[in-house]
Amino acid sequence: MKIAIHNKTAKGFFTERWINYCKKNSIPYKLINAYDSNIVEQVKDCTAFMWHHSNYDYRDALFAKQLLFSLEQIGIKVFPNFNTTWHFDDKVGQKYLFEAIGAPFVSSYVFYTKKEALEWVNNTVFPKVFKLRGGSGSSNVKLVKTKYQAKKLVNRAFAKGFSQFDKWTHLKFRYENFCTGKENFVAVLKGIARLFIATNYSNNFQKEKGYVYFQDFIPNNSFDIRVVIIGNKAFAFKRMVRKNDFRASGAGNNIYDKNEIDERCVKIAFELNEKIKSQIIFCDFVFDKDNNPLIVEISYGSNAELYDKCEGYWDKDLNWHKENNFDFCGWMVENLIKNT
Repeated sequence: MKIAIHNKTAKGFFTERWINYCKKNSIPYKLINAYDSNIVEQVKDCTAFMWHHSNYDYRDALFAKQLLFSLEQIGIKVFPNFNTTWHFDDKVGQKYLFEAIGAPFVSSYVFYTKKEALEWVNNTVFPKVFKLRGGSGSSNVKLVKTKYQAKKLVNRAFAKGFSQFDKWTHLKFRYENFCTGKENFVAVLKGIARLFIATNYSNNFQKEKGYVYFQDFIPNNSFDIRVVIIGNKAFAFKRMVRKNDFRASGAGNNIYDKNEIDERCVKIAFELNEKIKSQIIFCDFVFDKDNNPLIVEISYGSNAELYDKCEGYWDKDLNWHKENNFDFCGWMVENLIKNT
């Protein structure tokens, strides 16, 4: 057994924690660069390959899923594997997935022609939530209150399109974090600079156009609940929405008390993953007017530091287990080895 690990140890990635787990448990590993042209040859002497690929790096978006699936074809165990990652950063793909397996989710609508989109706008009720198929941390998520606003978005979707990086929302969040003491004023200045200097992703990836995606707006949610499943373990926290906003993702106002978690969300997340068979899944829930939990979206990755305050996990029977040395990144390595 030898694990190849893409050497991307920037803050928040799983990578450094995988490496530390391997060192601590004497698991053979080697660090590689997934961006090398001969990456397939580099991995062939390993049993497994782990890469915390990101939706913020245009290179990852270009080929990570394809490389991982290709390695699976020659018998190399990968993390994340196909079932785990094909729907990553793809809200449109998730809509079809949830409908196919009968998951309880917030109703979503996607159109591939301007004519059909405008017909729907003229016959639906507002508010609705507009999203691009990709993006995280509430990027490019907008509350659409009127038909006029919706028509403007539709027209743009089938004309010049949208950048994956929403520079004005980015600046707004930077300023809000500064006001609440989460970031210093330098972060605000960087947000201002981004108004004029595009990200590498924006410069190197095409605009989102040729489709438009809306989701029902579920009112009166002051928080959402994120549940994470890894194998037979689940952990969760509550994410409070931003002040004067409807979005919780990326706000950083989290509550880790297990008693604050509606265990129906944990149960649904386990049931969902039984069907999807992901190695890891992050499920975000809101609640409808009858207090029924609904899935907003799913993912395979996140900032590792967000989960350090979790105190334990539920098993599949919803029994709670206190965990003094909470290391969910280590669980990923453990499960990969078990299935190798």
